[in-house]
Amino acid sequence: MRLGLKRDEVRLEAHCDEWKKEFFRVKQDILNATPIQENRIEHIGSTAIKNIVAKPILDLVVGVDNIENVDKSIFQGLREVGFLKLKVERPNEIVLAKFNDDHYEEKTHFIHLVEYNKELWKNLIFFRNYLNSNETAREEYRELKMKFVEEKNGGINEYTDYKEQFVKGIYEKRK
Repeated sequence: MRLGLKRDEVRLEAHCDEWKKEFFRVKQDILNATPIQENRIEHIGSTAIKNIVAKPILDLVVGVDNIENVDKSIFQGLREVGFLKLKVERPNEIVLAKFNDDHYEEKTHFIHLVEYNKELWKNLIFFRNYLNSNETAREEYRELKMKFVEEKNGGINEYTDYKEQFVKGIYEKRK
């Protein structure tokens, strides 16, 4: 298993069982280095969805009590295990990444720091669970992702925008 994408690169790979093992390894690193509780660290994104192509980057959601006032020991511990805070502006979310190079060009992991058990947390977990339990939705999502790559419609922002309507449609099923 090789994780990593360069800045603005979009590449999809076949599902790999090693992704789950890597999640548990990183989760243990986070548990050892921070005061975060085990139930507040979840594997999300396509690498957490069975039998689907995914960008070779591992996504984790980490739940905190208050996104506006995150304990400094959390950031310190995450830094100790290789995660750096990105200058990404997203509502109710702080994004951190782990890199596999000294030039910070190739990201291997993302942490989405969000408020535990609030709307965004619930949506991210629901999306993963829904696609894992619904083969039709999983296949639609796979086809959507493959179509983007085949048509080469741009970088990571275009890729995310391209999938947005599908993702929001799944979120709506939670309500």
